[in-house]
Amino acid sequence: MGVIPEASLAGSGHRIPVIGMGTSSYPPADPETTKAAILEAIRAGYRHFDTAYAYRSEQPLGEAIAEALRLGLVKSRDELFITTKLWVSFADRDQVVPAIKLSLKNLGLEYVDLYLIHWPIRLTEHTSKFPVTAELVVPLDIKSVWESMEECQNLGLTKAIGVSNFSCKKLQEMLSFAKIPPAVNQVEMNPLWQQKQLREFCKAKGIHITAYSPLGANGTKWGDNRVVESDVLLEIAKARGKTTAQVSLRWVYEQGVSLVTKSFNKQRMRENLEIFDWSLTEEESNKISQLPQRKGVNLVDLLGPHPLALELEAEV
Repeated sequence: MGVIPEASLAGSGHRIPVIGMGTSSYPPADPETTKAAILEAIRAGYRHFDTAYAYRSEQPLGEAIAEALRLGLVKSRDELFITTKLWVSFADRDQVVPAIKLSLKNLGLEYVDLYLIHWPIRLTEHTSKFPVTAELVVPLDIKSVWESMEECQNLGLTKAIGVSNFSCKKLQEMLSFAKIPPAVNQVEMNPLWQQKQLREFCKAKGIHITAYSPLGANGTKWGDNRVVESDVLLEIAKARGKTTAQVSLRWVYEQGVSLVTKSFNKQRMRENLEIFDWSLTEEESNKISQLPQRKGVNLVDLLGPHPLALELEAEV
């Protein structure tokens, strides 16, 4: 495995590896399993690791980083790109800086490379039970929360800031007042949810897209096997001597975005990196572009059928 290519993030001069490893598991993996998988991923060549307060994987990721440094798998923390996210119950002006400091404490790091607003919504209290009752779900005050995100970057707690699950409408609103524009919008994207309109908007505005669930999040509560068992992808994979996962990841990469993919399986982890020494033909790309589209991750499923969740889903 060679070096993973990188993409530039506008505004910060920072570069993001185009493939990262996701650390969200459903059902949640125990910390030792997560730590061992991350160490294996570092050995395989991964340098971008995507976590979030909500995933409960910040601590095992931090322990894996410390261990990797001890073992000499990486020479310095600067070789790694770490993303974490502001959870919805901290999405309030006064809680953003304390929230990133809590994440940094969990990670055992002085800074992260990228800090994202996890969802364009706020919950008024902490809960581990989902769906939630309607009164807990309130609109996100984007302006004041983004000012606090900018403060995180100005304080050196993160190298870059961005968002996740934001629509064109929400991004347009943010860009009208942001002193530091969002560097990244991390969204669900794969051959069966291609996000063409959002990609065009973000490209025009200089916002880099990172795709999550690039394989359809098979095996999770919100995902399914539509991507990995797609007949069109299977046919291309068979003809090219690749896996359907590799075809899907290659397609995502060819759209000019980065991606985070999660596998704790040693072989698949390595296979997922083997997408850089070949490319899809124009005919293959055209076949994929015509696949029927359906979103997998749904805020209504997470929170419940509340008016605000329905409104946000309608925007995308």
